[in-house]
Amino acid sequence: MRLLRRRERPPDIDGLAADERVLSWADTDDDAFVAATPLGLWWPGPRRIAWEHVVKATWQAGVLRVVEGDVVDDLLLVDRPPVAVRLTVPRDLPPTVRKRVEANIVARELVSVPGGAVRFVSRRLPGRDGVTWWAHLEPGTPDTPELRSAIAARIERLRGGRAVG
Repeated sequence: MRLLRRRERPPDIDGLAADERVLSWADTDDDAFVAATPLGLWWPGPRRIAWEHVVKATWQAGVLRVVEGDVVDDLLLVDRPPVAVRLTVPRDLPPTVRKRVEANIVARELVSVPGGAVRFVSRRLPGRDGVTWWAHLEPGTPDTPELRSAIAARIERLRGGRAVG
């Protein structure tokens, strides 16, 4: 019986920052991998999705689905279409992703607005001090100039009157 086992070596990732390390990874059904680092989730391609841009991540029936958001005007986090990959050897990637996404969110509040709702979310920016606030329009909420103006004013107050992010 072997008492000491060799630890599996994480995959090599092109583009990994010099001080970035792989925390967890999973093999996919197309002979690729998904990896988590302190800065983000490396998706097949490879490309890094920064933790602060992960709007939603789910793992169900062996499939990891991620909704990434684009920051618009340093105010809104707008959903991209979801991406999904089947994990054949998940290792501890799904709980690592959950932990990282949850740890990235500092605070959130849902505010009713005419025609819908806006979710204000305070997020940590990995590798930098402090947090920033962004707004996420709930489905069906119209994006209007008046709403953007109100969002900008509220975010400025939430950020303490200084631009962060």
